[in-house]
Amino acid sequence: MNIQEAKDEIRNTVLAYTRKNTDGSYRIPAVKQRPVLLIGPPGIGKTAIMEQAAEECGVGLVAYTITHHTRQSAIGLPVIREKNYGGKICSVTEYTMSEIIASVYDCMEETGKKEGILFIDEINCVSETLAPAMLQFLQCKTFGSHRVPEGWIIAAAGNPAGYNKSVRDFDVVTLDRVRLLNVEADLEVWQKFAREAGVHEAVLSFLEIKPQDFYRMEAFEEGTCFVTARGWEDLSRMMTVYEELGLPVTASFVQEFLQYPMVAADFAAYYALYEKYRSDYQLMHILKGQCPEEIRQRAEAAPYEERVTLVHLLFEALLSLTERAGAETAVRAWKESFAFLESCWGTGMEMQIFVREIQKSAVCTGFLTEYCPAEYCRFGQLFQEQEQKRRYEENCRMLFQKMTE
Repeated sequence: MNIQEAKDEIRNTVLAYTRKNTDGSYRIPAVKQRPVLLIGPPGIGKTAIMEQAAEECGVGLVAYTITHHTRQSAIGLPVIREKNYGGKICSVTEYTMSEIIASVYDCMEETGKKEGILFIDEINCVSETLAPAMLQFLQCKTFGSHRVPEGWIIAAAGNPAGYNKSVRDFDVVTLDRVRLLNVEADLEVWQKFAREAGVHEAVLSFLEIKPQDFYRMEAFEEGTCFVTARGWEDLSRMMTVYEELGLPVTASFVQEFLQYPMVAADFAAYYALYEKYRSDYQLMHILKGQCPEEIRQRAEAAPYEERVTLVHLLFEALLSLTERAGAETAVRAWKESFAFLESCWGTGMEMQIFVREIQKSAVCTGFLTEYCPAEYCRFGQLFQEQEQKRRYEENCRMLFQKMTE
């Protein structure tokens, strides 16, 4: 499944596990609530979806990366207690409350939320001394001698063995007590998140052209080269600030985030072109309906990569103007954007990308709710009908194939 599907499953799990009977008891008792275990490559947003699910459900969240902990901080420190057994006083070893369980109670006190998610990341990369405690945690919902408070759902995450040399396989006994979600990197799902998160338009347009570079991890003699969703997001954040400060975005800077030299070099070269097109195409003139004919002719004859880049640049300019300009100016800019794209490329791939970017933007969808320019309605309806027709034809083809097998 993709990361959006995993988030939906986490949210549904919280809703189900916190549902109560009329007497206030939980419909599914804590002892019968299976922890959710996400297994997926690093950097795809496993922690982020926990935060989103907790916020949407209105519950607390305590998150720990377990590889940062020792056995003592996870299960507590030993304490000698004296107990009376059949008239005989015996010294017994008990444990103080672990830091992790204590953090759950702290969260409850600070937020007033008595239910929540206890999320343990990298759970299958713990040290040998801590491994038994993690198995006990998944199977019995306890750390040491202290149980996770009722109303708190356990979620854990780890990386597949191919991504981390420290990974430990879970045995069947443990896997039979968890809900296993195998998560894969998915560019289309990430693009929706990226638009909402304000990821740099250069990153979005580059991945439109080279989707195969969204997530890569390969082992070479000199070491492992990789690019992750987290890397693109962090690079985007720094690029935005670098631009504000007037600092150069160099190939070496890019490689600090995209640790795959070939991809880093490709993106650095693309970014230089992106900045050149931003200047060459006089975007504000396009939005004002004052586009010179030579600019229109250049766009019409441009190669694929330049056209995709221009579409994203035009959307970036339209988004900025929609946020800061008055309604009359914004409506005109929307009209001129669609007119420019249609005059250059009709209803082709370029217009489809532009409409899709609008649909992913919270700013644009908010604007549409109030003003809904006729140009958007026309193209949005057209592409919706085309997609419905495509899906219908695909379903018919699959049905025919099954009938003839």
